Amino acid sequence: MNSPATTLTRSYPVMESFYTLQGEGTHQGKAAYFIRLGGCDVGCVWCDVKESWDADRHPRYETQAIIAKARQELEAAGCRQSSHHRPIAVITGGEPLLHPLEDLTTALQAAGFATHIETSGAHPLSGRWDWICLSPKKFKAPLPEVVQAADELKVVIYHKSDFDWAEQYAVQVRPGCRLYLQPEWDKAADVTPLIIDYIKAHPQWQLSLQIHKYIQVP
Repeated sequence: MNSPATTLTRSYPVMESFYTLQGEGTHQGKAAYFIRLGGCDVGCVWCDVKESWDADRHPRYETQAIIAKARQELEAAGCRQSSHHRPIAVITGGEPLLHPLEDLTTALQAAGFATHIETSGAHPLSGRWDWICLSPKKFKAPLPEVVQAADELKVVIYHKSDFDWAEQYAVQVRPGCRLYLQPEWDKAADVTPLIIDYIKAHPQWQLSLQIHKYIQVP
């Protein structure tokens, strides 16, 4: 385990952080504090946060400052932690696994947060996680170690050929991993009916919608 000093002084490029509702996947609709780290080398053509790709464009904050801001925003929203409820902190990007995340996640858990990650899985897994959402991309394949660790497989459907590609990973995840198909936002009108029909024929899958975009929250 890292010493407290190391945990508090490691810095990360933070594009943005905010308290909102999780809009996708298993924890859809739950309150969550998002920490979006800068840096990504996956290069999805339909990425809606391309400004996150260059880590050098974003200020670096020490772990202590990241935790303090998270606590302040939850307190401002009236969120109270208890032994029965741990607020969710979602580490996302960009591609968060470009960074060593042990220090950040250890500090978040010590501060009472449940730690979730949203990752393409293209880089080695680091950090301590209560939930791992793997969203593999064709542009850079996920590593087997991340596929095996995933609690949730969320595949973005951009073209009908993506269904076959999704099934390639569905057989690789561990038993009990939740399976989701999510329409790419700009193609939603075209691909959502295809996803509905596919799930009706393959009921091991579930539909994930980006509800935060429909209700217009971050």
